[in-house]
Amino acid sequence: MPELTCTVVTPEQTALEAKAEFVALPLFDGEIGIAANHSPLIGRLGYGEMRIKAGGQTQVYYVDGGFVQVADNVVAVLTNRAVPAKSLDATAAESQLQAALHKPAGTPELMEIRDRQIAQARAQLRTARRARL
Repeated sequence: MPELTCTVVTPEQTALEAKAEFVALPLFDGEIGIAANHSPLIGRLGYGEMRIKAGGQTQVYYVDGGFVQVADNVVAVLTNRAVPAKSLDATAAESQLQAALHKPAGTPELMEIRDRQIAQARAQLRTARRARL
């Protein structure tokens, strides 16, 4: 069975390079699952959980937006941040969410910043809670 190569790159480093049978990613408008021989695509990532299945094990990461490119059984993820789900702090994410919810949003720019911070904090919280199950 053909397998995928999953590469996750952040501005600071290559966070992950692994072989996989299946990769699930949060797109800005939903989730996508990618298996071997998937048709080529480029997609915009949202905030949330990336799952990489290989050898009966599943690795889970929080990804913070970015882009994904799929071609020739290579899944290339370019993201601002990739954090193993078990390393996320649910308490810190909850604090970030509360702070974002109470930010003033008097202009369209401030509203956009606030909404982005709320979405990021909620995705981190959801990913952290699922990792603890």
